[in-house]
Amino acid sequence: MKKILYFLKRVILSFIILYSYNLIAANFNMIIPINVITVGLITVLGVPSLIALLIIKIVVL
Repeated sequence: MKKILYFLKRVILSFIILYSYNLIAANFNMIIPINVITVGLITVLGVPSLIALLIIKIVVL
């Protein structure tokens, strides 16, 4: 039960981090979409995955 609650807390925190980033990045047109893959990556790998997603977005565009 504790592991499920820990995982749900991480998912919610990941969503909040991604949403907060998108609020700031909206002015610069660097929005990362909020979907299962991006929230899952941030949940499992943490903030470095947000930085990696941002670098991927910069390189691709």
